[in-house]
Amino acid sequence: MEVKIGVQHAPREIVLESGQSAEEVERAVNDALAGKAQLLSLTDDKGRKVLVPSDRLAYVEIGESATRRVGFGAI
Repeated sequence: MEVKIGVQHAPREIVLESGQSAEEVERAVNDALAGKAQLLSLTDDKGRKVLVPSDRLAYVEIGESATRRVGFGAI
């Protein structure tokens, strides 16, 4: 699943592919925004952790991963 994270005072967003479900990502974001956790911690498909201070979160967009097309098909 694709997750986009906007960080305050940062020119670019963080984009990662996560193996976590949408419910797990949403729960982690809710915990960070509610003050239960000081960091939003997500793990991408390659096992790398992304840590964002919860007070710097601007937005989090949770979406399904797009299937990648291979070849020269008609658009």
